[in-house]
Amino acid sequence: MSTNLNPYISFKGEAKEAMEFYRSVLGGELTASTFDDFQMPVAEGEGGLVMHSQLVTPGGLVLMGSDTPTGMDYTPGTNVTIAISGEDIDELRGYFDGLSEGGTLFVPFEKAPWGDYYGQFTDKFGIVWMVNGGSAPQ
Repeated sequence: MSTNLNPYISFKGEAKEAMEFYRSVLGGELTASTFDDFQMPVAEGEGGLVMHSQLVTPGGLVLMGSDTPTGMDYTPGTNVTIAISGEDIDELRGYFDGLSEGGTLFVPFEKAPWGDYYGQFTDKFGIVWMVNGGSAPQ
């Protein structure tokens, strides 16, 4: 039995767009439910917002997200960082390039002092990402 740590991102009306964007880059199957799907009490006009979504990629990554309805605290980008790590540098570079498009680059994806490839950015939705690849070719 394994234990997984699944990042969960809160959005303010952008969950559907963001999760579809992440699926377009990472691949996999995306499921989503709205507040209306479960008759959850929210402000008028918010029933169609995403109450819960989950992306499961072919490689086993799991990313969850939802919209934050009126009345709940929301501070974008300050309470979540998503780290992707692995050994396939080309795959990781593809994720880095796709997810960083339209965002702000902090550290380019290149050989790091510790020997891996590493990069960091904030995506166009304000989410901070770190990509680290071990077993990098010399």
